[in-house]
Amino acid sequence: MAEPGAGGPGALLSSGSERRCRARLAAGGRGAAAAAAVLVPLCSVRGRPAMLFTLRSRRLGGPHSGDVSFPGGRRDPADGDAVATALRETREELGLELGEPSVWGQLRTLPDRQGLMVAPVVANLGPLENLRLAPNPDEVAEVFTLPLAHLLREENQGYTHFRTAGRYGYTLPVFLNGPHKVWGLTAIITELTLELLAPEHYRSKTVAPARHRSA
Repeated sequence: MAEPGAGGPGALLSSGSERRCRARLAAGGRGAAAAAAVLVPLCSVRGRPAMLFTLRSRRLGGPHSGDVSFPGGRRDPADGDAVATALRETREELGLELGEPSVWGQLRTLPDRQGLMVAPVVANLGPLENLRLAPNPDEVAEVFTLPLAHLLREENQGYTHFRTAGRYGYTLPVFLNGPHKVWGLTAIITELTLELLAPEHYRSKTVAPARHRSA
């Protein structure tokens, strides 16, 4: 696969790319009202554009413990909107204070496994070397990054077919060959983010269940 962007992978987080992505996010529909939000943290690691992920602590229990995820959670009554929820959750999970200028915009809402509508909020953290992360061990077992160039390589992309009522139902993406497999809702949000950043270089793997195709 050819390197994305006129300047290679580094161009994906350039000021020109940011302007394009902000405009596309502002113009896109957000879908159903969200009961939860996650931050999709773009960053650079030694000058290479990347995406930051967390591994949820098994202390949390429940269906998402031990999963690869993005910082996020349910909306609090005091949160003004999904952006406020995503920023608050990032502060609570990673000890990272981000201002709204870091936020590029919101992708469309998506249902999680329990049907809870989740709003993905895209933000650029800047160079990771300039940040001091303080993960909350009660919520986060590990923090890791994957270069965008890695995520865009076809050999690191996969998919899973699911059956419902004994027949083919839907297909979801997975991202492979990193420290942990990225799957589930986190993989779907990763895919939407890659489509936003590099629409000419990423081919969607998702075939949504019929009840969600019009969302």
